[in-house]
Amino acid sequence: NSCRKRKMGRGPKKHLKRLDAPRNWMLNKMAGKWAPRPSPGPHKLRECLPLTVLLRNRLHYAITRKDVTSIIMGRMIKVDGKVRTDSTYPTGFMDVVSVDKSNEHMRMLYDVKGKWIAHRIQAEEAKYKLCKVIKLAIGKQGVPHIVTHDGRTIRFADPLIKVHDTV
Repeated sequence: NSCRKRKMGRGPKKHLKRLDAPRNWMLNKMAGKWAPRPSPGPHKLRECLPLTVLLRNRLHYAITRKDVTSIIMGRMIKVDGKVRTDSTYPTGFMDVVSVDKSNEHMRMLYDVKGKWIAHRIQAEEAKYKLCKVIKLAIGKQGVPHIVTHDGRTIRFADPLIKVHDTV
């Protein structure tokens, strides 16, 4: 009926079907109906890879999602030097994922086809991260600040830094 009112969705979406997941996750379309939806975080849904997909499908540290949860809740995984206990935490471009037990460090990059790869790096290289400046603004009391591609805000930035620079 045209006289019936349409209801809008209530709240954010909580599910993601496997066929609607980004192609660069390279999920098998016949391996189930659902895919892990990334939590809201520093990277957009189309520009990230959830920790569950990274640990289970890319690194093969786990077989099931329950195994991934036990690894993450054991506080063994760090993203950019911080322990993350959210199994759907979004890892994005240039993020450093560290596994303490095996003393491994990986930087999240794209290969030539645009697929996610976990590039292994040394512990010395894992201490820094390159970020692209996407916004330059003047805040309260004339304080200049920049916003990077992963949502970080850096106050009192060098005045020579412009948008699209790498810091």
